[in-house]
Amino acid sequence: MMLRKSSSHLLAFASLVASGVLLTGQQPAGGPYTAEQATQGKAAYEANCASCHGSDLMGAPPLAGEGFIGGWRTRSTRDMYNLIRTSMPADNPGGLSENNYANIVAYILQYNGVAAGTTPLTPTTDVRIGGPSPAAAAPAAAPARGAAPPAPAAQPPAGRGAGAQGAAAGGGRGRGQEPPPTGLTVKGEVKNFARVTDDMLRNPAQGDWPMLRHDQYASSYSPLTQITRDNAQDLQLQWIWPMNEGGTNQPSPLASNGTVFLNNTGGIVQALDGKTGDLIWEQRLGVNIAMRGMTLYNDKLYLALSNAHLVAINARTGEVAWDVAMPDGRGSSSGPLVAKGKVIQGMGGCQQYVEQKCFISAYDAETGKQLWRFNTVAKDGEPGGNTWGSLSSLFRAGGETWITGSYDPDLNLTFWGTAQAKPWMPVSRGMYTLDKALYTSSTLALDVDTGKLAWYYSHAPGEALDLDIVFERVLVDSGGQNLVFTMGKDAVLWKLDRKTGKYLGHKEGTFQNVWESFDPKTGEPRYRADIIDHEVGQWIDGCPSTEGGHNWQAMSHNKATNQLIVPISQSCIAIRAQKIEQVAGGGSGGGADRRFYEMPGTDGNIGKLAAFDVNSLKETWALQQRAPFLTSVLSTAGGVAFVGDLDREFKAVDVRTGKVLWRTRLSTSVQGFPISFSVDGRQYIAVTTGLGGGSPRLVPSTIAPEIRVPTTGQALYVFALPEQRR
Repeated sequence: MMLRKSSSHLLAFASLVASGVLLTGQQPAGGPYTAEQATQGKAAYEANCASCHGSDLMGAPPLAGEGFIGGWRTRSTRDMYNLIRTSMPADNPGGLSENNYANIVAYILQYNGVAAGTTPLTPTTDVRIGGPSPAAAAPAAAPARGAAPPAPAAQPPAGRGAGAQGAAAGGGRGRGQEPPPTGLTVKGEVKNFARVTDDMLRNPAQGDWPMLRHDQYASSYSPLTQITRDNAQDLQLQWIWPMNEGGTNQPSPLASNGTVFLNNTGGIVQALDGKTGDLIWEQRLGVNIAMRGMTLYNDKLYLALSNAHLVAINARTGEVAWDVAMPDGRGSSSGPLVAKGKVIQGMGGCQQYVEQKCFISAYDAETGKQLWRFNTVAKDGEPGGNTWGSLSSLFRAGGETWITGSYDPDLNLTFWGTAQAKPWMPVSRGMYTLDKALYTSSTLALDVDTGKLAWYYSHAPGEALDLDIVFERVLVDSGGQNLVFTMGKDAVLWKLDRKTGKYLGHKEGTFQNVWESFDPKTGEPRYRADIIDHEVGQWIDGCPSTEGGHNWQAMSHNKATNQLIVPISQSCIAIRAQKIEQVAGGGSGGGADRRFYEMPGTDGNIGKLAAFDVNSLKETWALQQRAPFLTSVLSTAGGVAFVGDLDREFKAVDVRTGKVLWRTRLSTSVQGFPISFSVDGRQYIAVTTGLGGGSPRLVPSTIAPEIRVPTTGQALYVFALPEQRR
């Protein structure tokens, strides 16, 4: 697959790096890197890249062999470094140190036949890459793979789902072939599409799932009741749709009036018949889509692209209605929220030292015109600008909003989480740990009409260990209160009044030892003394790790039991700050070395699924297992919650007890956002399998290497009860 213009994902990088890597031009003697760099790069690659691209660099997508050697002939090592640095890891682009990125480039070059030299490769090394022929540079250790990856092994019932047409349309292509065309590649029409109104986003029809996490409250809850704790064991596979192979696959399918809308890697969007799995239309945008989140509104399907564009697609036909660049924007791994006729989008990639900070912004749903923006990093002279110590505005970075927010139409407020300041550790930023660095690691409540800040709550002032609180904000009405809940990487479940931002309580979801205390009135946490006083080069231990006690895998509010059901991961970290030079255009999304290990007291169980009572915050049950959970939680009014994991299992559990009611093994790791929908009175459960992703996959691959995941098998699976049991 060739790189599309403006794409920044490593999928594009893997496709681009397809030429003989014999260096020409202004190259140092013997090559542009040292052997020691390549050795260190191998370790960094195995820790951060191998889960997607394979230990032999031939994963999804490949970084070696003929399919890889063909597009860097006229480009440079600096281009390669910059593309990797700004696009990976997928969940935290720029999150590694400059040295690690340079070392990974060195290792990739070495693996592809480039000899080492005596001059270290740096971010500014600018040596043109070229060679006589692809075959001349391809190493014997990395032969080409000429065939397209197979469809998932499981098969749908005869006559249903993806046949030859489906595999061709949805399932990737042979490596080394010409790239597929862009545009509307399969034409069709959704005959029964009904326009989606504001009320339908707030309270979707029972059988629909029109937006990420189901509704504007981010409940991830379906009111359907056909599948229950008593019959869930009878669930059967109805159809499979193979998806595009390659890249990070964390899809967020939608369903409306019997049609499923599916986002693939590689910029592919499809409409499928929810009953049969037949393809209705396919649009190939040519630029990677923000996987975590699409939304339907009016007659359009809205999504964000990795090149900082917003796109509106005609949901009936798949034609592009408009495609606009977000002024001064950067791409994100999560898509938009629609509220009151506005498309509201967050942003990633905020680690650079530049004047324009990252922001949340709103756009007119009909035209794409930008209406407002809110900067998530306070500058000198602005409210909150005095919380960055002596750091000048230029060198304030971070505050990404890479998880889609939620919306309360009664209060007309939208709620977003922000990531930490960058680099990760305050000493690397040139700050003191007690400097709060607003508005990072906070909940922000913004007026939807104006984008003005109504209130904020700082969950992790001066965040120091890459344990940010950027994830979903779930809105719950209970006990006469309007509440907003969130959990971050520290696994602390926060309960706030969503009218005012007042602290109402918190609950530690698993073992944590980074916060020494919490203020009983305000909830403000305080780090251990050694974290507060950390220095460059000093190792600091902490639990949970940057895998995240909680990460992008969203919780569900089960309205029937008034519980929050949360996927949690249990691992620990040793982290060491690096010195980051403060120069314009510099910066780092990480700036620290990391080592991971099992969390004490867990018996090696990395995965935890736990339920918490909304009113008391009491943990009502927990299910623990070795493999981490890699999907959001879908819970239903039928008393069942669904969740998938790294070890290819998709489970149904009893929302009252956590007891496993049903399980099945799928083609590869189960990740993404499961949904429930209905067609002709029959309830369906849909879930995706996928590869790629950052810490939630990479940390378990380090501490649980026995969990081996196939490197192909991205697909959409749809389940239902047998016809006679409905």
